[in-house]
Amino acid sequence: MAIKRETVDELLAGRDPKAVFSKDGLFDELKKALAERMLEAELDDHLDNEAAEGAKNRRNGYSKKTVLTETAKIDVRIPRDREGTFDPKLIQRYQRRFPGFDDKIVSMYARGMTVREIQGHLLELYGLEASPDLISTVTDAVLEMVAEWQNRPLETSYAIVFFDAIRVKIRDEGLVRNKAVYLALGVTAEGTKDILGLWIEATEGAKFWLRVMNELKARGVDDILIAVVDGLKGFPEAIEAVFPKAAVQTCIVHLIRNSLDFVSWKDRKPVVAELRKIYRANDAEAGRKALEAFEETLWGQKYAAIGQVWRRQWEQVIPFFAFPPTVRNIIYTTNAIEALNAKLRRAVRTRGHFPSDEAATKLIFLVLREVTREWKTPPREWAEAKTQFAIMFGERFVRPSWRSRPRAQDS
Repeated sequence: MAIKRETVDELLAGRDPKAVFSKDGLFDELKKALAERMLEAELDDHLDNEAAEGAKNRRNGYSKKTVLTETAKIDVRIPRDREGTFDPKLIQRYQRRFPGFDDKIVSMYARGMTVREIQGHLLELYGLEASPDLISTVTDAVLEMVAEWQNRPLETSYAIVFFDAIRVKIRDEGLVRNKAVYLALGVTAEGTKDILGLWIEATEGAKFWLRVMNELKARGVDDILIAVVDGLKGFPEAIEAVFPKAAVQTCIVHLIRNSLDFVSWKDRKPVVAELRKIYRANDAEAGRKALEAFEETLWGQKYAAIGQVWRRQWEQVIPFFAFPPTVRNIIYTTNAIEALNAKLRRAVRTRGHFPSDEAATKLIFLVLREVTREWKTPPREWAEAKTQFAIMFGERFVRPSWRSRPRAQDS
């Protein structure tokens, strides 16, 4: 909808044209006025919803909040409600930077909303009309950020790199296919986490993983101490070809999960208790004996496929036993990537399927950006684990180079 000329003339009346775009000029006044109007609309919508549910909430004045724009600080009146249940979305609690229109669209897209849902939300709540083409144009700009992020330089060495995948449905050549989104999560010598990259492939194999390893090498990674994988086909060989000193370790969590695929629900708890004796053994020989003992138990005989799963992966399980309990705990739990995958699955589930690889990449990148903003401190076990790594790997366990390298949240 075009702005009427009379409205523009009224806004510019008596103003110095040079001051319109300056600090505290017309643009900042408009941002303040629009923000306060949108916040009022949000509260009206919130109170209407509560009234429909029988609640007797009402307005309760205003509070003042100073937020930063691109040119100045502005004081915005935030409307309040009597019950204190109103949580504005435009300028959220503890938020100090004023969001742009593009940022708002990208934020809604990152939460899993479709283009039509975003369009309806902007119209219903704020009275703003945004065409699907405009919203798509804004979100498509994310692909440029993805390209820059995916090609950024990396640290020269990582203590641990977790490689994992989630399955998503993507339309390809007129058919909806299951494709894997592969992620690499690196942990530096200081315990800080970073997503090194994401790759979408319909199939996996030695050639694909070799390409991924060569890409990491080209972006500056010289050494990986421990690579944690999910028994992916061709992966150990690809890692050893590019990073020959890396210890390739099968992810114990995934190994247990794969084992439980053969187990009925009522038997899972006792089976897990028996498997715990294997991966908590003192050393590789004790672990091997525990595996043999499991195969002789009632559960090992009832679910014979479990023993076969562990034996097929045993060469990549053995390195696990060489590590002290502190390091084992970090490798075993993989809390970071498990929590990451859970948030990705929630966002993907709302979409059903994606129209293209690019659409899936946009959403996943934006979710990664939001998640990694919360990664500020190393895990509690890292202080002790760092000492163990220094002893075990010697000069290979080096401090990060501290070069300026943007992470997902910085892009």
